[in-house]
Amino acid sequence: MPESCNRSPDATRPGEYRIVPRIVVAQPLTPEVFAPFGEVIVIEHAPGRTYYDQALGNLRQTARPSVSIMVAQPVPSDTPLVIKTLERHEYSSQTFIPVADVQWLVIVSPHLHASQGPGPDIDKTKAFIANGQQGVTYRPDTWHHGLTVLEGNGPFAVFMWRDDSSTDEEFVDVLPFEVRWP
Repeated sequence: MPESCNRSPDATRPGEYRIVPRIVVAQPLTPEVFAPFGEVIVIEHAPGRTYYDQALGNLRQTARPSVSIMVAQPVPSDTPLVIKTLERHEYSSQTFIPVADVQWLVIVSPHLHASQGPGPDIDKTKAFIANGQQGVTYRPDTWHHGLTVLEGNGPFAVFMWRDDSSTDEEFVDVLPFEVRWP
């Protein structure tokens, strides 16, 4: 049985078990806890400029920078958030910066080591609650869930590197898990 599931006695049939999906509880986003996956961008309100060049990663000479605006609708708050798919950009970082003050979820998994097989390491999945004053840059090869806004329509500026090939992004189905937040 995968480590990302728990076995639980099934109350309807003595001696039988049902699989209970892994539950990931979101914690506040801080630069320290997010560091293994990338960089937190803090939107300052004091005059001046802050550079985040260290976070940008492009491992393909043919890729060009791409900037877009994405507007995400909030997830329903009355149903569990079940994650079934993750994505990654193997050769490129990807940055999300909120354009409005909205809470949003950042859900990430590291890539499995080669000896463990391809795909995300679901057992090391983390979820973070970002406020509208925080953006993130995912490192190349970091698995993540799509943009997930908790309140109101959320416009975001998105920066990544593209060469219009199949290596721009990869999506995989994963053993479903649930994300919860306070």
